[in-house]
Amino acid sequence: MIKTLQKRFVTTAMLAITILLLVLLGAINIGYSLISGRQEGVMLDMLSQNEGMAPPDMAPQGKEKKGFLEPPMNEDTALSARYFLVRLNAEGETVQVDISRISSVTEAQAVEYAKEAVQRTGDTGSIHSFKYKSAPARDNRGQVIIFLDTTLQRHSTMMVLFLSIFIGILCWGCMLLLVILLSKKAILPIARNMEKQKQFVTNAGHEIKTPLAIIMANTDAMELHGGESKWSRNIRNQTIRLNGLMQNLLTLSKMDEAGPKLMKEDFSVSRLLEDTLHPFYESAALKGISIHEDIQPDVMIHANRENIMQLISILLDNAVKYTNKDGEIGVILRKDDRKVRLHVNNTCDSLPEGTPEKLFDRFYRGDSARTQKSGGYGIGLSVAEAIVEVHKGKISAKYEGGGISFQIDL
Repeated sequence: MIKTLQKRFVTTAMLAITILLLVLLGAINIGYSLISGRQEGVMLDMLSQNEGMAPPDMAPQGKEKKGFLEPPMNEDTALSARYFLVRLNAEGETVQVDISRISSVTEAQAVEYAKEAVQRTGDTGSIHSFKYKSAPARDNRGQVIIFLDTTLQRHSTMMVLFLSIFIGILCWGCMLLLVILLSKKAILPIARNMEKQKQFVTNAGHEIKTPLAIIMANTDAMELHGGESKWSRNIRNQTIRLNGLMQNLLTLSKMDEAGPKLMKEDFSVSRLLEDTLHPFYESAALKGISIHEDIQPDVMIHANRENIMQLISILLDNAVKYTNKDGEIGVILRKDDRKVRLHVNNTCDSLPEGTPEKLFDRFYRGDSARTQKSGGYGIGLSVAEAIVEVHKGKISAKYEGGGISFQIDL
């Protein structure tokens, strides 16, 4: 139980940490990308407005004016930019090419970039690693296209991305180690409380067995001397019922503690199902219920034989109790891939209240009008679910065709 709680604690904590890291690192990368893009845009605007020259009134280093998150714009920043410009006349012909601020582009390449930019719609855009902006010339004779090299900015953005991923993975691993080390201490009070509850149920169950045995013995003696009466029958029935309830509670407690101690073996679940099903034919016949079985032969399983027998008995007993008169019960066993699949379905007069998942709640009754008429305790399906879970299987219920269908995968 402690290991199960510890796994759930670690999983939940790491899920929250993962989401937090993703949001944090994502915000950092998005913010850096936006600021970098903003800086490129401001630089491109400044160069296009001054035809590739820094404005004469630009502030010197350390005296630039900028707002919150605005990139610094000074003479050094402008001089550090790598760009080239192409001037076109009114007819779209190239009249000037200035590549003095960049060494990786030839005049021929600059002209080709300009032609491609002219063919595109809009004054701004990107071509390869260059951002460009077109603006009218100062003499209103044609236009000037500025191409700003963004290679360094893109490289910086990728470096920030890779660095943040590396740091994020490193932090996630450190947090995982820390959570694992602290998880046992964190869940220890809860685990102790649950262990005390289970121990209480176990101790109370064993303590109640003796009074129940005495009550049953005294009832037998009373009937032997005074004859059977409705009061003695009520005492006997309620004693049997309470004894059955305690057995189910003890089974649930054992299932919670079973885990790795569960003794498993290989056996034919087909034969076990047939043997367990046979006694239920008589009780079903008394209600006019017909049982249809479709059992694949020689289906082997590695499990605890007693637990699987109890699981089958619970499902069949539940089906017989709640199937309407002259109704039907279906039992299907199949081997799908590596899983053993068992279907138990039955018709009923009215479907239980609530969702099918509630049927597995302890002491849940689908119909509040049912008290002890059916003879059930409202705990049988909880025991079935516990048996399936301890075998690492899955059990589900659904309402279909005017009845209830249970599916077990082991």
